[in-house]
Amino acid sequence: MSTNETMINRYERAFMNTFGAPQLALTRGEGAYVWDADGKRYLDLLGGIAVNALGHAHPAIVGAVQAQVGTLGHISNFFTSTPQVELGEKIQDVFAQSGYERPVKVFLTNSGTEAVESALKIVRLHKPGGRILALTHAFHGRTFGALTLTDKPAIKDQFAPLAGTVEFVEPTARDLDAAFAGGNVAAIFMEPIQGEAGVMPLPDGLLSHARALCDAAGALLVIDEIQTGIGRTGQWLASRGVQADVVTLAKGLGGGFPIGACVGAGAAGELFTPGSHGSTFAGNPVASAVALATLMQVEALLTHVHDTGLWLRSQLEAAGYEVRGSGLLLAIGVHDSTRVRDELLTKGFITNAPNPHTIRLAPPLIVSESDLAPFTALMAERSHEFQEA
Repeated sequence: MSTNETMINRYERAFMNTFGAPQLALTRGEGAYVWDADGKRYLDLLGGIAVNALGHAHPAIVGAVQAQVGTLGHISNFFTSTPQVELGEKIQDVFAQSGYERPVKVFLTNSGTEAVESALKIVRLHKPGGRILALTHAFHGRTFGALTLTDKPAIKDQFAPLAGTVEFVEPTARDLDAAFAGGNVAAIFMEPIQGEAGVMPLPDGLLSHARALCDAAGALLVIDEIQTGIGRTGQWLASRGVQADVVTLAKGLGGGFPIGACVGAGAAGELFTPGSHGSTFAGNPVASAVALATLMQVEALLTHVHDTGLWLRSQLEAAGYEVRGSGLLLAIGVHDSTRVRDELLTKGFITNAPNPHTIRLAPPLIVSESDLAPFTALMAERSHEFQEA
């Protein structure tokens, strides 16, 4: 039995069967690559599901952790720290760069689903008892509140009844119009690109249309940028050009360190008061220092992400594939995604199959064309087989 298999067996004996058996036991990473317990190298085209913005063992992250944990590790939210304050200010700067005219305020969390829970509380404070809308095929998290916003029966029906009622709307202007016509809408939650649904971008203009409907109804527009934000699409926010009332962030924000944020613009940023919400670990100095270092590095990568994403897309489309998404969040249409994912893994490429006909790519933002060239060459070589009906 290989070292890899031994580690997976030990994992299965120790942990609940929440995720199924791991595909690999990984031991180290560097840049866009990781190595398993048997020493085999893989190009990481998933990036921890759009998390490892700077890849693995990036000096800026290593340095931030080492420096901060050696001075101040955890203090609770009875106090603040320099990294926390500077991170909040940098997030404000990110939103200013993204065109936000209203000032924003930040609530830090430990994860994306916690950011969504925070947004739900803000919505309740904004319009108690109001209707909450979300889009069909949406994924916003697995905690009880976020699960109500997630349109995936396979992961939610077994836990019914859930916390509150959410109405799901098809992502078209006509369906949004009909939903808002029912009145008393408190908020609508929207992902600019529905990642877990298979990297499905919203129709052009739909976010702007939702913004107008919310303005007319006195409702909040909540944009979930957990997977799409922090440079993933080649700009800070995939929703750039539309100003939300609330934006949720996570994944790439910490470059691999657990952290999220719920950002409120204008009046929505003033609704939380002492006692409205809280978190023991959120905003701790180490997480804040890492997130701040990540943002500083990503700021210099936005053009690279845009250009590299265009190159990767062009290579795949030239090989005959249907490609969706933006920047370095892309989906490739295939016939049997599980088979393709597994075969790519044997060839040294880590990808993801969010549905039966989609391979999802979300590599580190530092990935280069030379890193990607062996992958695109293999995809071109196997194009007919991977796409055959």
